[in-house]
Amino acid sequence: QVQLVESGGGLVQPGGSLKLSCAASGFTFSSHWMYWVRQAPGKGLEWISAINTGGDNTHDAESVRGRFTISRDNAENTLSLQMHSLKAEDTAVYFCAKDRRTWYGSYDFDYWGQGTQVTVSS
Repeated sequence: QVQLVESGGGLVQPGGSLKLSCAASGFTFSSHWMYWVRQAPGKGLEWISAINTGGDNTHDAESVRGRFTISRDNAENTLSLQMHSLKAEDTAVYFCAKDRRTWYGSYDFDYWGQGTQVTVSS
């Protein structure tokens, strides 16, 4: 079955960096757009980054643009999120998510991982 397992979260000071990873299995990873979404305390899910199947086309939410970089390794079935210049408002549980459709970026997610906590605090 589809499994998405995030890792790499933790406590980091404002201005710091962190890299998240997502190990995917149970589906043809290279055929699906992938996403990072987050949920801050008391708030709803927020889409933050998207990447196409080949990894050469990415889209970022304005809140993270220029600070976060999404990437993928189709040979290793791994999705990553490199985060720089972290702010307190980036504190959230971060999830990787899979697009329901193959090849097309519909932004309709059908599977999420369990999430990894990122806390930005001094």
